[in-house]
Amino acid sequence: MDRRDILRGSAAIAATWIGTALPAAPIRAQTSSAQSASTEEARAIAREAYIYGFPLVDNYRIQHSYFVDKGGPEFKTGWNRIFNNARVYTPDDKAIQTPNSDTPYSYVGADLRAEPLVLGVPRVEATRYYSLQFIDQYTFNFAYVGSRATGNEAGRFLLAGPGWKGDKPAGITAVIRCETEFAFILYRTQLFGPDDIENVEKIQAGYTVETLSAFLGTPVPAPAAPVAFPKPLSPAAQKTSADVFGELNFILQFCPPPPVETELMARFARIGVGAGRRFDPTPEIRQAIEAGIADAWSEFATYKTTQLDTGKKTSADGFGTRVHLNGDYLSRMAGAVLGIYGNSKQEALYPVYFVDAAGQPLDGRQAYRLRFAPDGLPPVHAFWSLTLYRLPESLLFANRLDRYLINSPMLPDLQRDPDGGITLDIRSASPGADRESNWLPAPEGPFFLALRLYWPMAAALDGPWKAPPLEKAS
Repeated sequence: MDRRDILRGSAAIAATWIGTALPAAPIRAQTSSAQSASTEEARAIAREAYIYGFPLVDNYRIQHSYFVDKGGPEFKTGWNRIFNNARVYTPDDKAIQTPNSDTPYSYVGADLRAEPLVLGVPRVEATRYYSLQFIDQYTFNFAYVGSRATGNEAGRFLLAGPGWKGDKPAGITAVIRCETEFAFILYRTQLFGPDDIENVEKIQAGYTVETLSAFLGTPVPAPAAPVAFPKPLSPAAQKTSADVFGELNFILQFCPPPPVETELMARFARIGVGAGRRFDPTPEIRQAIEAGIADAWSEFATYKTTQLDTGKKTSADGFGTRVHLNGDYLSRMAGAVLGIYGNSKQEALYPVYFVDAAGQPLDGRQAYRLRFAPDGLPPVHAFWSLTLYRLPESLLFANRLDRYLINSPMLPDLQRDPDGGITLDIRSASPGADRESNWLPAPEGPFFLALRLYWPMAAALDGPWKAPPLEKAS
């Protein structure tokens, strides 16, 4: 990905932050420290702070569109309520880059400042995969409920924020603790085919969300202070404008700082970055900060080319708990850029094809084939899929078949090779009527492919199985 492609057309976009947050805990004084750093230092610190902060900012953009912006096209529902999407994602869904189109989603935006939430799940038949992915404001995956993590029996799980000090009440299966005051719970319920949607809807109807006081029948605690959620920067502006740090300062108010990041935050404060700070750099420092943002994108591009495209790093490096990522903020940024809300590796693996077997970027003007040997299908406990995304948006591609992926539930309908293997055709033009069952339509331009392995077996996690190469077709 060329940095010019990332930055093109967005250099003049900026935003002014006028919203004021009223968090539950005190915040630091509204002061600016940008002048304490030289322009060279400001540029270097901005690069580091941007790599750290981009996932938080992009996460806020999505949560704002889902749970705050009631008049927006992506709005789902208010905080602490569940929204069930009784369909899979299509090209019309544009808020989240690189979504799957296998599992209808359900969503909860959790405001944990006043009291915990109790999340109920129904019994789900043993053959169907489902999961609840718990994501904090840093985009760490801090917990899971579902087929792999807790099984398919019914249960009630208490989700508590950093300020709650209680013990597990009777009737609660387990307590899940979040280190930030807001969280995102992303539900995935496996769909076996179009005629299975009513069964998915019945399961989704069994997902419940209630406050702890409602669950216990006790008095409702005092509500948390209201928050004036500012309008987020556009995706283009958050890639170039120094005002991204004003947005980050707002978000950090709801993220009690972990001790491991004390020195990091002290360094960021030198350019005015920190919880509740007023971000108001001088024109000279602002220019240096925006140069630092460009440096961060250049570093990301190098990381993608040298680490992700070559297979030295995978999705397993970009998604997981705070302990798992262990301060690798560049991998966390890459995960957010290329597929925010990706699962931890135990829940799902994502071999991604940005380039073909010869190391060339994928382009629909060329035809490709992906062959699985008879014994080489992805080893999973749940299911696998191959999904195509057009670039630069990283969104599903509209095509005449309305086919955005090929997955394991489709195996009975796929044409087999003479030896029993399966070859998938990825191209813009039809490979012929006799092979359309194996065709994944591509745009006449750049795209990439994501292979998803849900609940991967040991052979995929640590064993001999490797994703097959994507070859050019003659």
